[in-house]
This record gives sequence, C-alpha cells and structure tokens, in this order.
Amino acid sequence: MSDLLARHENIIAPVIAFDTEVIAERAEGLWVTDVNGNRWADFACGTAVTNLGHNHPAVVSAAHDQLDRVMHSGCIFRYDSVVEAAERLAKITPPGIEKFGFANSGAEAVEAAVKLARYHTKRQGVITFRGAFHGRTMGSVSYTTSNAKYRDGYHPVLGSTFVVPFPHPYRWGVSEQEAVERSLHELRLLFKHVVTPENIGAMLIEPVQGEGGYYPAPAAFLEELRAICDEHGIMLVFDEVQTGFGRTAEWFAADHFSVDPDVIAIGKGIANGLPLSAYGASREVIDGWPVGAHGTTFGGNPVSCAAAVAVMDTMGDLLPHARQLSKQAFDRFEELAQRHPTIGDVRGLGLMIGVELVSDREQRTPDKAAFKHVQKYCFDRELIIIECGPDGNIIRFIPPLITTSEELDWAIDLIDAGLTDWEATR
Repeated sequence: MSDLLARHENIIAPVIAFDTEVIAERAEGLWVTDVNGNRWADFACGTAVTNLGHNHPAVVSAAHDQLDRVMHSGCIFRYDSVVEAAERLAKITPPGIEKFGFANSGAEAVEAAVKLARYHTKRQGVITFRGAFHGRTMGSVSYTTSNAKYRDGYHPVLGSTFVVPFPHPYRWGVSEQEAVERSLHELRLLFKHVVTPENIGAMLIEPVQGEGGYYPAPAAFLEELRAICDEHGIMLVFDEVQTGFGRTAEWFAADHFSVDPDVIAIGKGIANGLPLSAYGASREVIDGWPVGAHGTTFGGNPVSCAAAVAVMDTMGDLLPHARQLSKQAFDRFEELAQRHPTIGDVRGLGLMIGVELVSDREQRTPDKAAFKHVQKYCFDRELIIIECGPDGNIIRFIPPLITTSEELDWAIDLIDAGLTDWEATR
C-alpha cells in the first residue's frame, strides 16, 4: 500500500466507496495518470461527469479567468457567470423550462425540484419509480430505490413518498408494451387503494434510469405519465442529472421524446468536473416561489458557472460525433451479444449504454462475478469501466464524448477479450 493510500484510509471516512485504488497525479482528455506514471482511459467519466474529457482546455481557461476575478459570492452580491450560465441553459433545456436556480450536487437539485413542485401545488405526495437513483441526502434517498442498501439505517424516510414499478422489460422477461401496461396498472392501483391523485404534488422520474440499470423509459410510458399529470394537476419532474449534457448524444434525454417536464433537475456534466447543479421550471412556477423559501451558500459558485458556460459553448459541436459513436457502440455490442452468452441485454440511449451480464440467458440470472472479471481484465490493460444495477452485473458504458472512433473500438475490443477470457474459465 502506498503512503498516500494509507494516509487516505487513515483519515478519510470509509463510507465513500471508490472504484479503484488509483492515486491520480494528473488527468487530460480520456487519460488519468497516477503518481508512478501509469495511465488509464477513464470510461467511467468521473461517474458520468467529464463528458468533455478531463481538464478540457476551454473549461479550464474559463475557470481560471473567473478565479482571477470573483471566486465566491454566498448570495451577498451578484455576478455575470451565473446569469450567463442560466441564459445558456434556457437555450438548451426542454420547452417550458425558462428560469433556473443553482445548487452543488445532483441530490440538491432533485431536492430543490421536488420542494418547488410541492410548494407550487400545495400537495405533499411524491410518486417515484422503483429502480430510481435520485441521491443520498435524507430527502433524495427517500426517492431512491435502485438499491435498498442506500436506505439501511435511515428509516423512516420521508412520508408521502409512493413507489411505482418502472418498466423493466428485460428483467421482467416481457415485451416493452407489456412492461408499460404493468407499470401503469400498478400506478392506477396506487391511486385506487393507497393515495388519490389530489394528494400528489410531483411525479419524479429519470428518463433513463441510471444507477438502477440504464433502462430508458419507453416513450409510451412517459406520454401516459404526462397525460396523467395534466389530468390531475401533478407536476412531472425529470431527473436529468446523469442523462444531461450530451450523455444520451442530445443535450438531454427529454430530447429523444415528445414529452416535456414541468420541472427539471440537472447536474454531473454541467461543469465537467466542478461542483454545480441546477433546477428549472417555467417563469410562472419559479416566480411563485417566494424569497427565502429555498437557499444556498455555494450553489451557483462563480467559478463553476463560468466552467458551465464553457461546457455549453463547446458541447454542441460534439453532439453529432456522439451520435456517430453511439451507433458504432450499439452495433459493436449487439455483435458481441451474438458471440458471448454472458451478455443478456444491451440497452440505453446515446453514449449511456448498459451491457447486462448474466450466467444464464434463459433465466436472466445476474452475474456480478462476470462483471468483476471483465472490469479487472480491462483495468490491467489501461481501461476503467464501472458497473450499475442492483446486482452489480451491468457494464455502465459511458465514454467521454471526445472519444475517437478508434479509441471506442479499442475499449470495446478489450471488453470483448475480457468476456472471452471469462467464458474460457467458467
């Protein structure tokens, strides 16, 4: 064990889980280099954050410039970078999202979005969907059901939180239409037996479930949720923390659908590594939130906002490339699935791809050991990948948008070889 790693374990709270023991010395583009000069291509993207790659020059330059001018406000005075960040967001977020507030993390953005919806509707009930990940603060963990371990030791969670199944066609072994019908049936039963719609202020959903297994929401499901919300005066809240800023090869996952949210929560890739998140809604909704009803000390930090402006000024040119990479990746993984019985399913949107590994295709038995083997195989050959899903068996394939076609092939070739090695040893 290195001296720094030993010091880290001696002084840093062990509750934070790390995917590697790499001690990073520097990072640039795809590559992270450790203190001994070893390097890895980071296809974890700092957990779906560095969509432009590490230390993108435009982002670094913007942050440096802002750092030299104003570093912190604390809601004492106003400054240009937060206004510019909001103005850029208004140009790329779904129709109807017109004004914004800023926070530090995705969990904070989700909490603010739900608080806003509850305040606006004067209703306290929140509907979430099984398999969702919305954060780990006491409020957001009440909405998180991707894994029961996140709630261990924290019960009771917030009251008036109601969980409905998210359509999981592969995991349930049914068609997409059947999965949608099953989920909607459970929602109707909830309204009939547990809580009436008149008590629900927000319906909170990820357009693509992240931590829960990289399941895209079927279009028909989102369309019906939109209709139900409209019928009953419920606010539809999209958690686009992981799906935003090019991760699905569009600005937001909502761009893949004909459904627009009433409130949106965004984060992760917004500032490409600096802490920042945001929430947005219509002018009418946000202007009805009185001064002091919500607040923050560090949210909308000047340096983070300047970085976000640079991200939004840069990323648009990369989206066509991301769409090409997405097609290439799906084609490759679908070909791999023909050759590797360990691959049970390939799903996702854009460059947010889940490759589910199983020990029995017919039974769809999750195989965490297979993932661990492939992960180590890739790590030993300079590629970092991470997992998702409650069973830890799904490859979370999230390369930076700056990845070249050749680099993408190299990474998938390593996964291919890792699967071959695993299947040879079974």
